Amino acid sequence: MYAVIKTGGKQYNVTTGDVVKIGKIAGEEGKEVVFNDVLALDSTIGTPLVAGASVKALVLKQTRDAKVIVFKKKRRQNYRRKNGHRQDITIVKITDILGK
Repeated sequence: MYAVIKTGGKQYNVTTGDVVKIGKIAGEEGKEVVFNDVLALDSTIGTPLVAGASVKALVLKQTRDAKVIVFKKKRRQNYRRKNGHRQDITIVKITDILGK
Protein backbone atom coordinates (compact mmCIF):
# COMPACT_ATOMS: atom_id res chain seq x y z
CA MET A 1 0.00 0.00 0.00
CA TYR A 2 1.34 3.44 -0.90
CA ALA A 3 0.16 6.99 -0.40
CA VAL A 4 0.99 10.45 -1.66
CA ILE A 5 1.11 12.95 1.20
CA LYS A 6 1.54 16.71 1.21
CA THR A 7 3.57 18.55 3.83
CA GLY A 8 5.52 21.78 3.72
CA GLY A 9 4.30 22.58 0.21
CA LYS A 10 5.83 19.40 -1.22
CA GLN A 11 4.43 15.99 -2.10
CA TYR A 12 5.98 12.66 -1.07
CA ASN A 13 5.22 9.16 -2.34
CA VAL A 14 5.48 6.89 0.73
CA THR A 15 4.95 3.27 1.71
CA THR A 16 5.02 1.60 5.10
CA GLY A 17 8.58 1.40 6.45
CA ASP A 18 9.99 4.25 4.34
CA VAL A 19 12.39 6.75 5.92
CA VAL A 20 11.69 10.18 4.46
CA LYS A 21 13.52 13.52 4.78
CA ILE A 22 10.91 16.31 4.93
CA GLY A 23 10.87 19.99 5.80
CA LYS A 24 10.89 20.80 9.50
CA ILE A 25 7.68 19.96 11.34
CA ALA A 26 6.80 20.25 15.02
CA GLY A 27 7.46 17.11 17.04
CA GLU A 28 10.09 15.67 19.33
CA GLU A 29 12.31 12.71 18.49
CA GLY A 30 10.54 9.45 19.24
CA LYS A 31 7.04 10.97 19.02
CA GLU A 32 4.39 10.03 16.48
CA VAL A 33 2.97 12.49 13.93
CA VAL A 34 -0.06 12.11 11.69
CA PHE A 35 -0.32 13.46 8.14
CA ASN A 36 -3.96 14.07 7.20
CA ASP A 37 -3.27 15.64 3.79
CA VAL A 38 -3.36 12.45 1.70
CA LEU A 39 -3.64 13.20 -2.02
CA ALA A 40 -3.72 9.60 -3.26
CA LEU A 41 -4.07 6.17 -1.70
CA ASP A 42 -3.21 3.20 -3.96
CA SER A 43 -5.54 3.65 -6.95
CA THR A 44 -7.80 6.19 -5.20
CA ILE A 45 -7.07 9.78 -6.16
CA GLY A 46 -8.50 12.51 -3.95
CA THR A 47 -10.37 15.60 -5.06
CA PRO A 48 -8.18 17.21 -3.69
CA LEU A 49 -7.79 14.95 -0.60
CA VAL A 50 -8.81 11.35 0.08
CA ALA A 51 -11.56 11.52 2.70
CA GLY A 52 -10.76 9.68 5.95
CA ALA A 53 -7.21 8.73 4.96
CA SER A 54 -4.16 9.47 7.09
CA VAL A 55 -0.53 8.44 7.40
CA LYS A 56 1.20 7.84 10.74
CA ALA A 57 4.93 8.42 11.09
CA LEU A 58 7.58 8.31 13.81
CA VAL A 59 9.96 11.26 14.17
CA LEU A 60 13.48 9.82 14.05
CA LYS A 61 15.53 13.01 14.08
CA GLN A 62 15.31 16.81 13.98
CA THR A 63 18.43 17.95 12.14
CA ARG A 64 19.81 20.15 9.38
CA ASP A 65 20.46 19.19 5.78
CA ALA A 66 23.81 19.38 3.99
CA LYS A 67 25.20 22.83 3.26
CA VAL A 68 24.32 24.42 -0.06
CA ILE A 69 26.79 27.03 -1.30
CA VAL A 70 25.24 30.18 -2.80
CA PHE A 71 27.83 31.97 -4.96
CA LYS A 72 27.04 35.20 -6.78
CA LYS A 73 29.41 36.78 -9.27
CA LYS A 74 29.32 39.56 -11.84
CA ARG A 75 32.07 39.32 -14.39
CA ARG A 76 34.56 42.16 -14.76
CA GLN A 77 33.01 44.01 -11.79
CA ASN A 78 35.06 42.49 -8.94
CA TYR A 79 31.75 41.40 -7.34
CA ARG A 80 31.78 38.06 -5.55
CA ARG A 81 29.57 36.90 -2.66
CA LYS A 82 29.71 33.46 -1.07
CA ASN A 83 27.05 32.31 1.37
CA GLY A 84 26.10 28.93 2.79
CA HIS A 85 22.64 27.67 3.71
CA ARG A 86 21.54 24.67 5.78
CA GLN A 87 17.83 23.85 5.75
CA ASP A 88 16.16 22.53 8.91
CA ILE A 89 14.70 19.07 8.23
CA THR A 90 12.86 16.29 10.02
CA ILE A 91 13.59 12.63 9.31
CA VAL A 92 10.49 10.45 9.76
CA LYS A 93 9.75 6.75 9.38
CA ILE A 94 6.34 5.87 7.98
CA THR A 95 4.70 3.39 10.37
CA ASP A 96 1.14 3.04 9.12
CA ILE A 97 -1.11 4.05 6.23
CA LEU A 98 -4.76 4.24 7.22
CA GLY A 99 -7.51 4.11 4.62
CA LYS A 100 -11.17 4.98 4.93
